[in-house]
Amino acid sequence: MDWVNTIVQGVLLGGLYAMFATGLSLMFGIMRLVNIAHGDFIVLASYLALVVVTSLGLSPLISLVIVVPLMFVIGYVLQRYLLNKTLGDDILPPLLVTFGMSIILQNVLLEVFSADSQKLSAGALDIASITVSDQLSVGVMPLIVFISGVAIVGGLQFLFYKTELGRAFRATSDDQDTARLMGVNNSHIFALAMAIAMAVVAIAGVFLAMRTNFDPTVGPARLLYGFEAVIIGGLGSLWGTLAGGIILGVAQAVGAQIDPGWQIMTGHIVFLVILIFRPRGLFPRSVD
Repeated sequence: MDWVNTIVQGVLLGGLYAMFATGLSLMFGIMRLVNIAHGDFIVLASYLALVVVTSLGLSPLISLVIVVPLMFVIGYVLQRYLLNKTLGDDILPPLLVTFGMSIILQNVLLEVFSADSQKLSAGALDIASITVSDQLSVGVMPLIVFISGVAIVGGLQFLFYKTELGRAFRATSDDQDTARLMGVNNSHIFALAMAIAMAVVAIAGVFLAMRTNFDPTVGPARLLYGFEAVIIGGLGSLWGTLAGGIILGVAQAVGAQIDPGWQIMTGHIVFLVILIFRPRGLFPRSVD
């Protein structure tokens, strides 16, 4: 039963990793943009939630009502007026710019909030659990995080394949020049894509702050987990990204069960093995 509990906890952790990865998948899938600062934006959202909770006295979950729209606006402005200028055939300019943004964000957060570790308390949700059997209980908070991750992936899947905006996203991703000739404003579409990605980042950041301690330097590790989940699942596949997050979470949970020092290493090993045998990931988007 210990191993069943370990796998369940790994699956629930995978929901958080899937949220880390979804924003990356959106940005790369639509704009071919690799955002090196992605993990630091997750941490920024955590600190924004911290400010909202401490200044307004709201619960962390309610803080999403403020943090998500704020990150949406930040994403739109950032893409429309800065990152769009770096896009082109050369992948190096956006890499350099987002790397610089990562350094700036980490140092600003260190200056404003110090290097002290922080955590948002969810109150009773922190210890609430659902008893499945005498030997298996599922935490309410991890379950909320997992359900949110599934809902986000499902919602984005619907957005991309069932709405007019989604068709514009896919058309711009496939052929920017043709989409422009058909009246699509590529700059606006890219900015909306980044805004949506940042909204997902906001949710991931708040849940990260509720689930574990964070400080200004933890962003790169979150970026790495997001990259691994995207690549495991397959580039361009939203449901694959969810699967990749779950696989990574289960691998880490199993590693921790064997030896606490193996938790992170086991996830990296599983990632490398999958990359060797399935370089395009387990569930890559089919190319017509």
